[in-house]
Amino acid sequence: MQIVEINMKLPYKERGAILSKIVSKLGDRIRDIHFHPPDINGLSEVRIEILSEGTKTLTELKKLINKGRVSFRVLSTV
Repeated sequence: MQIVEINMKLPYKERGAILSKIVSKLGDRIRDIHFHPPDINGLSEVRIEILSEGTKTLTELKKLINKGRVSFRVLSTV
């Protein structure tokens, strides 16, 4: 198990729909969520800390997010 921080830049108008899908799939594994206001281009940054068992979780997220950007880093290994 790893604790992974996922940084996403999402369009502000579609942020709610995308995040509801993410929470429905990963709800029990989410540790923390931080929302940042949109920038001048209309992109909102969201940081999520999750418990991950490997790359399977990250591939699921990339399928859900079409119009946004995703980056991640491993915070610790449990």
